[in-house]
Formats: sequence, structure tokens, C-alpha cells
Amino acid sequence: MKLTTDDRRALSESYFSKSRLAEHHFRSFNSFLEHGMQDVVTEKKVIETDIGDKGDVPPIYVELGNIRVTSPRVREADGSEDILYPQEARLRNLTYSAPLFMEMSILQGRGDHATVLDKSEIKIGRMPIMLRSNVCNISDFTPEELIEIGEDPEDPGGYFIVNGSERVLMTSEDLSPNKIIAEYDSRYGDQIQVAKTFSQRRGYRALVLVERSRGGILEVNFPSISGFVNFVTLVRALGLERDEEIVKRVSDDPEVIKFMLENLEEATVQTHEEAIQKLGSRVASGQGRNYQLKRATYIIDRYLLPHLHQSGFSDEDTRIAKAYYLCRMAEACFELALGRRAPDDKDHYSNKRLKVSGDLMQDLFRTALNKLARDVKYQLERAHMRNRNLTVSTVVRSDVLTERLEHPLATGNWVGGRSGVSQLVDRTDFMGVLSHLRRLRSPLSRSQPHFEARDLHATQWGRICPSETPEGPNCGLVKNFAQSMELSQSVPDSEKLVHELFSLGVNRLPGFAELNPNAVSLEEEAS
Repeated sequence: MKLTTDDRRALSESYFSKSRLAEHHFRSFNSFLEHGMQDVVTEKKVIETDIGDKGDVPPIYVELGNIRVTSPRVREADGSEDILYPQEARLRNLTYSAPLFMEMSILQGRGDHATVLDKSEIKIGRMPIMLRSNVCNISDFTPEELIEIGEDPEDPGGYFIVNGSERVLMTSEDLSPNKIIAEYDSRYGDQIQVAKTFSQRRGYRALVLVERSRGGILEVNFPSISGFVNFVTLVRALGLERDEEIVKRVSDDPEVIKFMLENLEEATVQTHEEAIQKLGSRVASGQGRNYQLKRATYIIDRYLLPHLHQSGFSDEDTRIAKAYYLCRMAEACFELALGRRAPDDKDHYSNKRLKVSGDLMQDLFRTALNKLARDVKYQLERAHMRNRNLTVSTVVRSDVLTERLEHPLATGNWVGGRSGVSQLVDRTDFMGVLSHLRRLRSPLSRSQPHFEARDLHATQWGRICPSETPEGPNCGLVKNFAQSMELSQSVPDSEKLVHELFSLGVNRLPGFAELNPNAVSLEEEAS
């Protein structure tokens, strides 16, 4: 069927409507309100205290439940509450925010013997609300109703109002987490091969490096340990002991096996116990043997490839999975050395991910909730010392969470030391507003050349506008989305997806058959 001019005009108007121009902000923020906030609360789950740790007194702690957000409201001087509209927030220098309520229980004792001292749903603070999001008071208003309350019907929304100022969250560009990237070390040309991954879980991001030195020996670096650890030592500490098993997990290619044999000959430990002891002497030098073993186990469980820590699996299975992942990273180094693969292009858009409003707000909310948890712990312990009744209403101060949410939005200084994340909306003209809502920024320093990062990359075709970028030091680092760009969203709960795949028969972890008798291992399937 041939499209007429009117059909094309109608299609164009529908595609480039105001609801689509900032759609990536709406979808992301709505997902945060529906799933992200509850996920952060579920991660925290319990606020521990020091009450009852010693003696026969049962421990007292706080259990967190469901969280919900209402529509934006304003509390007047006489104590009454009324619906708050954006124009009123602008004129009165208010924050367009909505009350947050969460179920909290104060318990004493553990397990079935726990006694509920108090349980209620209480206001824990206020959440800044994005204009035109699902909980915004004007999200379903008609143009006539918008005009009546002083709003522009053509305003696209997608920004916040904090202390009367309109603030937009800049979409942030970053390297893809939990993905192996192989490259040469820039300091030594093509003599040293490096495989790295940004392992990310629950807001924590850890850079793990597997490096093949000029002598051909593999070494691993990860947070909380100084310098590099021998690859074979670390893999044996994780549970892969036998030489044959280590080589098999890396590769069955004869050239790669020859490289691995060199590493095995240089290994100074042969058993799991020796490897853990050697690692413990590195991370807890001068301490007792038992403490060294405990510290080494804690570090590899917490800081090494944290994204592989899946609920429902034992610590032993998780460590084996980490060993397999390190072997895959080692294989990437060897393939690079043999010329079997080209170095990964960090500027290729398949190796990048974008953090939109909802992702940024989830990082901020996680930090704010931790601050609230510390304050609740302090208030609970102080009330217990003064022999007061322990109630939820007396231990929660709502201004703690509110301040930690509003201040970064007002200043742009975000968690993780980032600045300029929140910016004043450019109201020079209407096109300036649309441009600002569809802008993204790179985390790279503006003072460094970064020539390749600033260049137009072929994979930006259809995604990034080739023309709209500022002059000067921000050139190529601050970009804008193309008109026809659509931003896909990540899965809200990746662990459910993983378990769904395992239930269909995928199995890479030994011992998983105990959790799921119907699962078939890859080795059994191949045989």
C-alpha cells in the first residue's frame, strides 16, 4: 500500500509527539517507582542493631517491608495537606515531591521465636517526582485542564522541580558491565594483553583485570587487594585444583594449552588449602592463620566478580562459577596474543550502556536508604538505653531520606563523586528544552584529548546525532540522541531471568542438579 502525503504527515506527528521525545526518561523513572525502589528495600531487608548482641538478651532489629509512593502533595503551615501542581511548585520555590511510605517492624529474637515489638507503615521521606511520569498529578490532564492550572500543554516533561528550579538528569554513557573486554595495555603496545570486566551488582561496581605479562604469566587484579595475584593461585583458591581441569576450562586449543602449561609450571601452590593460605598471607599479613583464611574467603566472595553471586546457590558453587569466568577471561588474553581475535573497541556501542533517570535515581535512593538505616539504628539504640518504648514512629526521621534525595538533584553532585549529573533545564527556546532532554554525556575527562572517544563512530548511526555537539572541550563527549532513537530497557529482575533459563535446562554450575533435578548440564547434553 502506497502512503499518501497526509499519511506520512500523520505518521510523523505520531512518531515525534511530545510523549515520545522524553519517553526514555518516563519509562526509566516509572520502572524505578514500580520495581527499582522495592528492589533496593529488598536488598537491605533488615537493619541490624547492637542491642542484645551480648548476654542473654535476644537481639533487636528492624525488618523492612513494602514501599509505596503517593502523588505529589504540599503541607501548609497550618498542618493541612493539599495536591501540589508543578506551576505552584515553581512559583513558591517548592520541591515537586510525593510522600514515601514503608512498612517497618521492630522485632526481638530470631526465626520463629521472634517477637514483634511494633509494626506499622510510616512516612520515611519525600521522593522528587518527574513531571508527566505515572504518579505526576498532571499526567492524564487534557490540554484545556493544563491551561487552567497554568501549565504549557506542549511542555514535554521529563524533568524535576527542586526548590522551584527545573532540573533534568543527564543520561550517562558508560562501558557495559559484566562483559569481558580484551585489549592491549596502552603502556606497552601489543606486548601485554588484558581482559577486563566491570562486575556490577546492587550498585557496587568492581573492575577485575586478567593480564598476560611479557613473560606469558597470567595475573589477576581486583578490588581490596594490592597488586596482582597469580592466576593459577586464585583459581585454585576458588576450588579448581587439578591441572587438567584448569586447562580444560580455559581452552582445548593446542596453542593455548601450551601457554597454560607455562603458567602451571610457574605455579607455587598445588592445592586449594595452600592457595587460600597464600592469598590470606597477602590480605592479612602478620595475622593468625585462622583469621587469614577467613579474610581471604571473605574477599573472594565479596569483591571478586560480585555479579556472579546469585541467590539460591551455595558459596562453593558461586566460587566455581567465578573460577570458570576467570578461565574465560584468560582464554580471551591468549586469543588476543595468538591473533585469533581483534582487540575490543571500547567506542563500539555494543560495548556501552546508558544510565537514564531511573537508573540514576536508584543509585541515589540506595545511598539515601543506607543513610536512613544508620540513623534508625542510632535512634533505636538511644531509645533502648533510655528505657523508652521502641516504636517505629519514634525511630524514623523522615527528613534524613528527603535531604539525601533532594540535595544531589539541586546541586548535580551525585553519588560516586560524579558532578553535573543534574542540570538546570535550558529554557532559551522550545528546541533547547527538547535538545536538553535528549542529551547524553561521557564520563571521560574534558581536559584529556580522548581523540577516538570524541570521533563519530559508525555504530552511532541512527542512535546519536552526528551534528549536535558543543564546541570546545566538550566536543564529542556531550552528544544528543537522534530523532528516531528508541532506548531499550534492561530486565527489572535479572535473577528471575537466570532462574528461568536454568529451569529450561541450562546449567553451568556443578551441584545445580540438587536445586533443580530436571536441569541438564552442558557436558551431559554434549555426550
